[in-house]
Amino acid sequence: MIDLSDIETAAQRIAGHVVRTPTVPSPGLSALLGVPVTAKLELLQRTGSFKARGASAKLLSLGEAERAAGVVAVSGGNHGIALAVMAAALDVKATVVMPRTAPARSIALAEDAGASVRLTDGMDSAFRMVTRLRDEGLTLVHPFDDSVVIAGQGTVGLELADDAGELTDVVVSVGGGGLIAGVAAALRARRPGVRVWGVETAGAEAMSGALAAGGPVPVPLSSLVTTLSAPSVSQLTYDHVSALVEEVLVVPDRDAVQGCLDLAEHAKVWAEPAAGCLLPAARQVVERAGAGARIGLVVCGGNTAPGELTGWAGRFGLL
Repeated sequence: MIDLSDIETAAQRIAGHVVRTPTVPSPGLSALLGVPVTAKLELLQRTGSFKARGASAKLLSLGEAERAAGVVAVSGGNHGIALAVMAAALDVKATVVMPRTAPARSIALAEDAGASVRLTDGMDSAFRMVTRLRDEGLTLVHPFDDSVVIAGQGTVGLELADDAGELTDVVVSVGGGGLIAGVAAALRARRPGVRVWGVETAGAEAMSGALAAGGPVPVPLSSLVTTLSAPSVSQLTYDHVSALVEEVLVVPDRDAVQGCLDLAEHAKVWAEPAAGCLLPAARQVVERAGAGARIGLVVCGGNTAPGELTGWAGRFGLL
């Protein structure tokens, strides 16, 4: 389990390499949900998501031999973009393994940053390939099964604790669990009375499946939200979430896409479905917490092209 000192060390390490993103009250979302809402705008981070934090923390912790070997990562989109961009900035050769279902824009961004992108038929095969490349000598930068990466993501929670007003509940998206593990660890140390809730999309239920099973288990993947589609969580992220998180809620893909439209209309931000799922989950949290709730949302990323979002919205009859 990481602690506050690990997260503070990560914050010092990545200072100057990442953005201290805005933490702002949202009048539009407050009106929509009926309670005060504060948004942590990680979609304004370098590379368009929080992933730049963990990637930077890990890259900056590597020794000369590890850097010289080159790094490799598996990603449904955002981790790959972040590693490609941050590795290029630090003059480290990067290989990114992604499923063919990853957003075309994400693949292009990783390639444009100079990474060697390897495509597989799905996330299961992507994780297998990255394991093979690690065994061949590349340095693995895992998206969530790494305490240094988790501490880097935890700097989101550190900033939220420092910059937000009074909060009762914070809602965080869950893929492999690195973000929520870090945020929950930071908030437990800095704001111990705040409840942390996770949210997954149906068909990407690695953490809720693990919680039901008592530990990490493989899960079938069918969600359109590839950035949340981990084939399983790690023991490390499971341990943090089972100890520190109130509950992991599951919402349909349709509601996640509607959440993107609501964020655009009411919060004036362009978010991806991994962040759009926060709003339907927040409604459930408000129902449980009551009128005294004061909600924090970690708006994790905005790497969705207009055509992708309108295509999904059209498929679900939302336009």
